[in-house]
Amino acid sequence: MFSTLSLVALGGAVGAALRYLSGVAIMRLTGPQEFPLAILTVNVIGSFLMGVFVVVAAHRGLTHLSPLVMTGLLGGFTTFSAFSLETVTLMERGQIGAAGLYVALSVGLSVAGLMLGLWMARGVLV
Repeated sequence: MFSTLSLVALGGAVGAALRYLSGVAIMRLTGPQEFPLAILTVNVIGSFLMGVFVVVAAHRGLTHLSPLVMTGLLGGFTTFSAFSLETVTLMERGQIGAAGLYVALSVGLSVAGLMLGLWMARGVLV
């Protein structure tokens, strides 16, 4: 149990650091924005990677890495707590349309990213 918890913690630390660095990189590329593009981007990329990992792990017998990769790394990288905060912040600013767009894009593109990851990984491995 302790070793599994350690893997989740390690993955979470790396994932959170990568989320932070992604946010910094996106801000440097696009400049400051009111729209939460960085969180949207990491949620979509993380969902894509989750889809790829699910297929790769199943086909290569790597499901034992799920606590490290899925719960830790990708759980730390993507975050719906930040998503919720950004949504409410947009709403409190009176930007209801932007909040609705952000919710629709976050959910729709993240699901699409996961499906694309599954499709691509299955095409490579099967």
